[in-house]
Amino acid sequence: MDMAKFFDTVNHSKLIEILSRTVKDGRVISLIHKYLNSGVVVEHKFEKTEAGVPQGGPLSPLLSNVMPNELDNELYKRGHKFVRYADDLVILCKSKRAGERIMKSVIEFIEEHLFLKVNRDKHRWFILIESSFWATPFIKQKEKSVSVFILKVL
Repeated sequence: MDMAKFFDTVNHSKLIEILSRTVKDGRVISLIHKYLNSGVVVEHKFEKTEAGVPQGGPLSPLLSNVMPNELDNELYKRGHKFVRYADDLVILCKSKRAGERIMKSVIEFIEEHLFLKVNRDKHRWFILIESSFWATPFIKQKEKSVSVFILKVL
């Protein structure tokens, strides 16, 4: 599953809301909020940043994993077996039909609760045993014959 322009479209309010559940120091939250809204210089012109996470900065790795972590927690809660690395997500399913149902509900969660858009053209199905997919080494041997769909979500 692929999230369309993930780094450029992260909703600042949602990100601050999620961070505020864990980080109780309002000064830290305020600094992060100012960092998110500080703007960028593109081709010698200043542009305001009303959405998105700055890339290449000291907080980029941390902030870019806050939203995916929310998705991880939701998938754990639902009992799904999955592997995620950065913005790539693989969900193991027993059948294509089950995968379609899961995909529909996961896309709904991402778009309605995380306020991110999913690129519906980039997900695909395959039988894991027949693939040289990057996540294969992380999946138990007995599960490698199940249908899998890659959801480029993030």
